[in-house]
Amino acid sequence: MRRWPNRSTVLAHAPGRKASGVTLVEMMVATAILAILAALAAPSFTELVASQRGKAAASTLHAMLLKARSEAIKRNADVTLAPLASDGWEQGWRILDPSLPSRALDRQGALKGATISGPASVVYQPSGRIAGGAPEFDIAIQGSAAHRCVSVDLGGRPQVKASSC
Repeated sequence: MRRWPNRSTVLAHAPGRKASGVTLVEMMVATAILAILAALAAPSFTELVASQRGKAAASTLHAMLLKARSEAIKRNADVTLAPLASDGWEQGWRILDPSLPSRALDRQGALKGATISGPASVVYQPSGRIAGGAPEFDIAIQGSAAHRCVSVDLGGRPQVKASSC
């Protein structure tokens, strides 16, 4: 019995039929176009990453302010949020234990590429209100033009704005 080749094999090797596939020149042109598009997108991607780091820093500070307020109300004592280092908030911050000020209830480490300007410390009273004036923190991240402002009203509620203070 004679076997016939299947139809796809016959058509693929039919005389006058062009072979399918991609040539080296087509591959190089596609690669060059992809490289140009990637080079154009890289600066905006860098800005996006820096902007997201700024949002994360503001969100972290906002959460820590809320926690300090909550601890002041819970412990019925003044609770202080202070920077880890005397040179500013960039090195991180901590919530000091009112019963033992050398111990931290919580802490945040340094934020890479961040510049944070703010008060020397924030003190929450047992009522949840702020002692002194309403503090503001201006957060700038290296590589981004955008600033974030974390402000606290006299009632003790922190807020984040997508602008400088």
